[in-house]
Amino acid sequence: MNMLNRLLGRKQSAADDDALVIEPMRRSHVPQIMEIEATAYPQPWTVGVFHDELAMQVRGSRHYLVALLGGRVVGYGGMIYMDNAAHITNVAVDVAMRRRGIATELMLDLSWEARRAGMASLTLEVRESNVSAQSLYRRFGFVPVGVRAKYYENRDDAIVMWCTDIQETAFEQRLQTIEAERNPS
Repeated sequence: MNMLNRLLGRKQSAADDDALVIEPMRRSHVPQIMEIEATAYPQPWTVGVFHDELAMQVRGSRHYLVALLGGRVVGYGGMIYMDNAAHITNVAVDVAMRRRGIATELMLDLSWEARRAGMASLTLEVRESNVSAQSLYRRFGFVPVGVRAKYYENRDDAIVMWCTDIQETAFEQRLQTIEAERNPS
């Protein structure tokens, strides 16, 4: 059963081959992740970086997820735990699968996990030109707090965004609202 169904108390049947499944990232996912990584970022992470991140996940300082559709990786995301903040390192979706709510599902699971881990806030950087990602992050309560000049490839600026007070009831309600909007009963 995937994490989302578990959280929502839904059962997943074997017939749900086309159901989106969110699960912890494993080394066996990395080859498929690299295909998405290569199209999502001008300077993609290497296989070695993903393996290092997964090793740190085992130690509890990272949390990485994959989104699977029919057993195929269609997206992934992750975060680093730093003191009392979780820093989202990446959220990427296969180009052919964008605009289907996969990034929203990944963000929901990352957000719930950050709360479970006792983090007080979430932070990330987003390319200044990526307005669709900025819109997604605003939906989750992130607000811009600064700019990192030439952060990407020493060329493009990054907007630094924070979402604070994620342990508060208001943030929990925000996540529940996002879940309800994408899954009307």
